[in-house]
Amino acid sequence: MTGVKIISGLLYPADRPELKGWAMDGMSALYGEIERESPDYPFEFTDYYKAIAPALLRCFFTFKGLRHPGELPDWKIAAIALERASAQREQGESRRVNIDPGYLDGARVVLASTKDNAQRIYLRDNIYAEVTICHRKDGWEKFSYTFPDFKSGRYDSFWDIARRDWQRDIRGD
Repeated sequence: MTGVKIISGLLYPADRPELKGWAMDGMSALYGEIERESPDYPFEFTDYYKAIAPALLRCFFTFKGLRHPGELPDWKIAAIALERASAQREQGESRRVNIDPGYLDGARVVLASTKDNAQRIYLRDNIYAEVTICHRKDGWEKFSYTFPDFKSGRYDSFWDIARRDWQRDIRGD
């Protein structure tokens, strides 16, 4: 088994940057020290998360070191608890952030989900895994089911950097 690099997506209200900092602190407590942070991207691909806020930003993080991919359900369960805590923090009924943990290795970006679908594999505890994109011949390949924002290619340069970090960690540099 080769270790994987934990990644996490974060959606947060564009007008509440303090929630990003709060979520980063929470993710660091769960997954370890943040290694990389992507730029913030406007999230305009779906209104699925409109209960969080009408205007959202998305960013991604990677975490130092390598972990066992079998821990993915634990990462998602912990992320769900952190999302619930965001609702309590804001004294609201719905979450104020969306946290999507997963992992990256040399060949793929895998995301965890609580929603079943044809391309998702059940792991345990109502957690599924999906290969969202894969790396082939110096590029990121998308699938028919790949989320539109991932399909756009806007995150590819971040995945390239994260993949190089994974390669460095595998080599032990």
